[in-house]
Amino acid sequence: MKRTVGQQVALFFRAYASLFNRSRSFKTDTKNIIAQAFFTGVEIFPILFVVATLFGAVVIIEVLTMMGKMGFDDVMGSLMVVVIIRELGPILTAFLIAGRSGSSLTTYIGSMVINSEVDALATMGVSPIRYLIMPGLIGGTISTFVMTILFSAIAICCGFLATQGFSFLISDVIHAKLTWSYLSSEILSAMSLTDFVLVIVKPLVFGSIITTNACYQALNIPHDIRQVPKATSRSVIKSFLYIVVADVIMSIFYFLDYMNELSKII
Repeated sequence: MKRTVGQQVALFFRAYASLFNRSRSFKTDTKNIIAQAFFTGVEIFPILFVVATLFGAVVIIEVLTMMGKMGFDDVMGSLMVVVIIRELGPILTAFLIAGRSGSSLTTYIGSMVINSEVDALATMGVSPIRYLIMPGLIGGTISTFVMTILFSAIAICCGFLATQGFSFLISDVIHAKLTWSYLSSEILSAMSLTDFVLVIVKPLVFGSIITTNACYQALNIPHDIRQVPKATSRSVIKSFLYIVVADVIMSIFYFLDYMNELSKII
């Protein structure tokens, strides 16, 4: 396990170091990165939009239900921040990208490995790391960042609209209580500096993990076509595992922030 993680970290740094090779071509690199970003982000947007809207509506309805049962009127913003922006929004986005784009990247590069196309690139003097891995890593990471921001925004905005439609048909009381100004002000007031920082850091980390792991699994496929689907499933499963582990590690910053606030009170 340690050896695998170490090799993936080395692959990550080799991919970024290839940006500074003398044989670099800005035009080709930009074209490859944009193509990968389009594949990872734009093509997954329809399913992401549907999932985010339904997820946001479910969260808002559940929070409203819990507020009614427990009698808390000031937890709306905090729960929305914790569930959508801080935790499940980035994780669900990363899972969608790992299951769709990460698996496709593993299959694509893995097929090239089986057909000796990667060896052919090296024979022609073209670095496979530069030509295949680097665009996938950078394009995938950028797309993960953008899609995570869009997921949270869609979950809040479209989830609010969907909830308004449901509540209008079911209960006028909820419809009158839940307004956009109330929801947006509660969310903004509940967000801390740590939230703003990790909103940027989390998707970048998750995107790097997904693409690096996908490329690593592809490059290490034995020359047997039957190993491609195995490597693809292994890529998705390990990406899920790495994402959860990384999320737990980054959650420590919230714990430290909480302890600092607690020490000030005491």
